[in-house]
Amino acid sequence: MTDYSNTEFGLIVTIVNRGYADTVIDAAREAGARGGTVLYARGTGIHETEKFMNISIQPEKEMVLTLVRKGAVKDVTHAILIAAGLKTQGRGISFTLPVTDVVGIVTDFESYEKGESSEENSQ
Repeated sequence: MTDYSNTEFGLIVTIVNRGYADTVIDAAREAGARGGTVLYARGTGIHETEKFMNISIQPEKEMVLTLVRKGAVKDVTHAILIAAGLKTQGRGISFTLPVTDVVGIVTDFESYEKGESSEENSQ
């Protein structure tokens, strides 16, 4: 089990077959995530290569990166597991990583909604 005691955020990495990223994003949003990032990839595992007319084809994958507050990691991960059917072999994989530093996003949502800058809040 990942230790999130010293972090404010967790990164959920989900790798699914092409076409399932929207399912992952929708499930994550319903469970409390604000969004995600989709990257396109290809599988290279021993079970990934398929043959079509004697030509090797690498199945296309989508990798969804979802940054969530540590309190929401379990709920969002569980929602992704159920929605994407990750209990079924070959449907995909999801894992989490603790995130120790974050820049480029608003982490103080109350101040952001009031229109205050983070510089004003730190003084």
